[in-house]
Amino acid sequence: MNSPVISALLPVVLLITIGVIAGRAGFVRAEAAKDLSNLVFMVLTPALLFRTMSTVHVEQLNFKPVAMYFVAALTLYGVVLLYQGARRRAAVLALGCTFSNTVMIGIPLVGLAYGQAGLITLFTLISVHALILLTVATIVLEMVAAREDRQSGRGAQRHMALTVLAAIKGGIIHPVPLPIIVGLVFAQTGWVLPEVVDKPLHLLGNAFGPVALVLVGLSLTQVHIGTHLKIALGISVLKNLALPALVATLGWGLGLSGLNLSVMIVAAALPMGANVFLFAQRYEVAQDLITASMAVSTVLGLVSITLVMALVG
Repeated sequence: MNSPVISALLPVVLLITIGVIAGRAGFVRAEAAKDLSNLVFMVLTPALLFRTMSTVHVEQLNFKPVAMYFVAALTLYGVVLLYQGARRRAAVLALGCTFSNTVMIGIPLVGLAYGQAGLITLFTLISVHALILLTVATIVLEMVAAREDRQSGRGAQRHMALTVLAAIKGGIIHPVPLPIIVGLVFAQTGWVLPEVVDKPLHLLGNAFGPVALVLVGLSLTQVHIGTHLKIALGISVLKNLALPALVATLGWGLGLSGLNLSVMIVAAALPMGANVFLFAQRYEVAQDLITASMAVSTVLGLVSITLVMALVG
């Protein structure tokens, strides 16, 4: 294993471990962890994303690897959905196999491993990651839920178009993609952030990585896996290993290489993202299983990401 892999992963592992220890010792209460999560997503994340993208010009962005990533992700989503029987539970599990934790784990990891250039590539993916995957999941879930209602005799009329529009709106007006889009628009003006604004944003952005990773560790102490271990492990293997293998195969088949492809593969190998649980909660299906899968995927990620980064390094 090469030293860049170790130097990038070791701080991530240590910070998550610190979060686990703090949670187990009771240093941070569950209520405080929720407040900490709000701080990360509503303050630290927008500051980092906006400041980074405020100096990036559109011609610097490469959307080909991002498009390839979504072809791979949606292919796996479709396979899992059909295999599981095209029901609400299947739609949520398929999302769990394809939706990565690109923010809380992905940003610190890619920043350490690939620097500013890697972050720009990752932010290009993040800017449409939730928008595309969550919108597709919403459409599928609304369709299968309507079918299940008809079959059960409930016959509830769902306004799918309005639901999908709400999903698209939520995918854009969100603390993650919105500052990326605003920062990118700002960069095209040619203006430069004044130091009195840039410095606080820089300090907030620097705080994001360690706080987010400690928060991941805290969340692991609040999950009970129980009888869901076997299925959660299967979902995690698909998410952490099958998806990056599919992205790598498709990327190499299309002739892609270098930093852009490496970042896409590593992004695919990241553990399951928290938005999957929100969908399970909203549609009242597989909530305990998804919670367990997120924990297993995160722990497994320490091994799978090491393997993937060593192979693409």
